[in-house]
This record gives sequence, structure tokens and C-alpha cells, in this order.
Amino acid sequence: MSRLAFEGVEKRFDAVVALHHLDLEAPDGAFLVLLGPSGCGKTTALRILAGLEQPTAGTVMIADRDVTRVQPRDRDVAMVFQSYALYPHLTIRQNIAYPLRVRNVPAAERERAVAEVAEALEVGHLLDRRPKQLSGGQRQRIALARAIVRQPQAFLMDEPLSNLDARLRLTMRGEIKRLQHRLGTTTLYVTHDQAEALTMADLIAVLRDGELQQVGTAADIYDRPANRFVATFVGGPPMNVLRLALDGDRREIVVGGAPVPGGGSRYAACARAKAVEMGIRPEDVRLVAPDAPGAIRGEVYVVEPTGNETLVDVLVGDEHLSARAHRGFDAPIGSPVGVELAAGAACFFDASEACVAHREAHSGKLPELTELFTPEEKEEQA
Repeated sequence: MSRLAFEGVEKRFDAVVALHHLDLEAPDGAFLVLLGPSGCGKTTALRILAGLEQPTAGTVMIADRDVTRVQPRDRDVAMVFQSYALYPHLTIRQNIAYPLRVRNVPAAERERAVAEVAEALEVGHLLDRRPKQLSGGQRQRIALARAIVRQPQAFLMDEPLSNLDARLRLTMRGEIKRLQHRLGTTTLYVTHDQAEALTMADLIAVLRDGELQQVGTAADIYDRPANRFVATFVGGPPMNVLRLALDGDRREIVVGGAPVPGGGSRYAACARAKAVEMGIRPEDVRLVAPDAPGAIRGEVYVVEPTGNETLVDVLVGDEHLSARAHRGFDAPIGSPVGVELAAGAACFFDASEACVAHREAHSGKLPELTELFTPEEKEEQA
């Protein structure tokens, strides 16, 4: 049993409150990611769990044991740092074996454990080298091996991939996820990268200014955000948030001067909750001809090809709206375009920025985007 829990944990640094009454649990065997911008308190929470910081108030639990005042060495957790923290004067074999040596594990048992973990992480050929002879990805594997070899109750990882290049981050993301799944060790992972959180976590805890905003699966966080901050922080490009008006006479939701298709079915809920903004993901935005029935009229602000798709920034009045268009979409900047939104795919926020209505469960994606402009029209607009 290796459940991790923060119970009413607070942390103050003089007048600065780093954590506000944090109640959070990582179930036994779960991969929990603490996600948030720099300064939100996620690393402070990790350090409190590791025993490197003492909470100002509250209780820290590991495997149903109160460890709030227990020394770090007695908590049976292993940390993987952003900087790898390998000893430069030791060989890789000695680095991996170090946690066992300080616990007076017999030499023969140490050798066996090092050989097993080195084989599992495919670093056996590196054991006689020193850290300076390794690449960043190899050093990260060694840091993981050193954490794994002692078979702790929990892994604590503090942005372990942030020093790697983009391609290697993708590879290591998959390796860490597979490794944690195989070992079944409860893991608390800190990152500001929402792509890491969405692809790796069983549960995501989003923090902002020391306060927990939402805990849930990747699908919960992405499709059913608790508030405007979560909605716009998670996702790339982030969720579009647009001002809305409620037309009481027609019982319609109006954005950019046009009624939102399907808005009638959500009008009552939005009116009751006093919704003031609508949020919609770029993949749920459909670009159509500017004179299409029910379309919100805008203009192409910028077009960003990404290879497999094209991101289009549309200016609607004084608001920007991102849409995912098909590969090869190349409408000229400044050209008129229509934007079609579906109320069933949207979230709605009140004046306090709380999400008062979520995306409908079976709204589905909008149809594939179609080419808006003929070659002649493009040439004329250019």
C-alpha cells in the first residue's frame, strides 16, 4: 500500500503563501501529475512530501502513515530531479548502487539489483562510464535507475524531462509511463508542460497560485474543466473563450453578433447560471464561407502550417479565435472567413470564471473542414 495524501497542507514563506489548504490524494499505484505554471506551488508540494520542506500546517501521509515530521531518509520515497543529480566522480554502476550502499545492502545483492535495473532500462553497456560521458537522455535513464533500484514506496519526479530536447522528451515520456505501469509504484510527477500531463497521467491536479483548481483524468480536465483557468491552461492551442450575449426574446446564445447553432437547447442553463463567456476547443471550430447561414463573420489573422494540420487564427471583432484546419489550408491573411460554432461542444463560464455548463458528452467533433477558397478567389484576395 503506497497511497500518498496531503491533508489540509499549507506552506508559508514569511508573508508569501505557497500552498493554501491542499487536500489531495494519489491512490495506491497511481501516476499523479501536479500541473501548473511556474510559482503555483507544485514543487513546494513535492518537496513537502519528500520531507525537504516542513508544512506550516496540515498532515502528509504515505501508505497511511503520518510522515509530516519524519526525516526524508525514513520516508521510503525516491526522487528524480530535473538536473539528474548524479555524482560525477562515481561510475554509473556506483551511482545506481549508491542508495543501496548507504543502506548497508550486501555487495552481492547490490550487484544483482544494479544488473537487473540496468537491463530493464537498457543501460547495461554504460555501467563503467562516468556521467560526463553520457548524453542527457542517458543521464536521465541513470537517474531513473537509481530511483528504481531501491524499490521505494513512491517515486517523486520534479520536471525530469525539462532539460531534454523535444524529440528525446517524447521518447522518455513513453518510457517513464511504461516503466511506471510495469512497476506499479505510486508516482507524483511535477511539470508545467500540459502535454506531458495529458499523455502520462492517471490523474492530473491543476494548481494556480498555491490553490488546487481541479483533480481528474486527462479527459475530465480537457473536456470538463472546472473553471476558465483550467480550460485555457490545458490544451494546445488553448480553448477559445469568447464573450456572449443571451437573447431572451429568441432564447438564443449570441456570439460575435450571430446566434450559436444549437444554442437554444442550452439557453435556459446559461441564463440560469448567468453565463458571460463561451469556451470552445480549436478542433470544435469549423471554418466556412463568410456568407454561410449562421456563420460568425471574421477575417484570417494568421495561418500556421504544422505539417499534419494547419492552425488558423481568426479575428472576430476584437477577439481572436483559433481553429484547426486541414493540411494545406492557405487562405490569405486578411481574407474574410466564416466561423461556425456548436453550442453542444462548448463550455460556459460565469462572471467568477467558474464553468457552469460543460461540453455535452456525445456532441462529437464537427465535420471535416472544407476548402473555403478557390485558387481564383485566393489570387484575387492576395
